Amino acid sequence: MKGIDILISPPVAFVLFLIIAFLLTLLGKRMAPRLTKTGGKLTTYACGEDIPGVKVQFGYRLFFFVALFFTIMHVATLMIATVPSGKIVWFAVLYLAVIFLSIMALVTRSGNA
Repeated sequence: MKGIDILISPPVAFVLFLIIAFLLTLLGKRMAPRLTKTGGKLTTYACGEDIPGVKVQFGYRLFFFVALFFTIMHVATLMIATVPSGKIVWFAVLYLAVIFLSIMALVTRSGNA
């Protein structure tokens, strides 16, 4: 059983699957037909129209907005899910009100920026 324990250790399993993936890639390359470079085979196509290439720079502004919203909501869910019963529940209600105000501030702030 010692040999099987070595085979399922993470580093050995990673290398083993890396080798398998490499062999599958080589097999796929050998089975695939050769690419012949003809006219517009490698150009962008959209319904018969030629589209000129344009460099587009994407920003992370919307990503950070969504990431912050995601973080606030998940931390709020974790906090509310772990509140014990009793009079302390009113602090959870207050916490939810503060979370609501922070989400409203986030939403209105992102609309103006």
